[in-house]
Amino acid sequence: MDYKNIEFRPQEGVARIWLNRPDKLNSFTAEMHRELADALSRVEQGDFRVLVLSGKGRGFCAGQDLSERRPAEDGARVDLGHTVETFYAPLIRRLNALPLPVVVGVNGVAAGAGANLALAGGDIVVAAESASFIQPFCRLGLVPDTGGTYALPRLVGRARAMGLSLLGDKLPAREAQQWGLIWECVPDAEFEARLDALAGHFATAPTKGLAYTKRAINQSLSNTLDAQLDLERDMMRELGASDDYAEGVAAFMEKRQPVFKGK
Repeated sequence: MDYKNIEFRPQEGVARIWLNRPDKLNSFTAEMHRELADALSRVEQGDFRVLVLSGKGRGFCAGQDLSERRPAEDGARVDLGHTVETFYAPLIRRLNALPLPVVVGVNGVAAGAGANLALAGGDIVVAAESASFIQPFCRLGLVPDTGGTYALPRLVGRARAMGLSLLGDKLPAREAQQWGLIWECVPDAEFEARLDALAGHFATAPTKGLAYTKRAINQSLSNTLDAQLDLERDMMRELGASDDYAEGVAAFMEKRQPVFKGK
């Protein structure tokens, strides 16, 4: 596929994707969704060990491009549920199911579905200090989608999730970090270097173990304690037989850096 709304750059072990409609603050269109879905298929089928997702220009993503989802002049209504079911829900499911870390770099404003793409789809979310997060759905008579109603209360608790969703106020990146909404806020001048450092770190990490950790933490949100203990047992049994575990122990005993294969 010839990408016009995103940029995809495969590197050794690292898949980099940028949302690329900077003049529209990288707001989503149906075509952008299709391009992103195609790029994710390449990530799923490739030999990658980390996905880094960010935005071009001064914004990360302003959410849905409303020019594609406004009511028609004849009064016909838009089926927003179809939009969620066709595009946004599958996107979050795919990112959560990827068997590798997903690093989201929020380079500017992240609003609506753009904010929740980062919060519900990212495993590690790093934001530039000038970035911000906004849940503007309440201004349109809508509900936070793209996993927003799921991720927000689990990240920051009910009170803050309610405030963000019912008021639609802008939350600066520094405060988002203090709340525990994101992993890290860095000065703008250090933002790209921090993403590169994380990409390099995960490109040489024990990917299978990280993928299992990601799955275990995600499943813990709906598991009982007993079910989670059983899951940990089963995962440890499988990972304990892996080459990466043997290499990690050998490197520790020999006081050297491990060389993980990620398998």
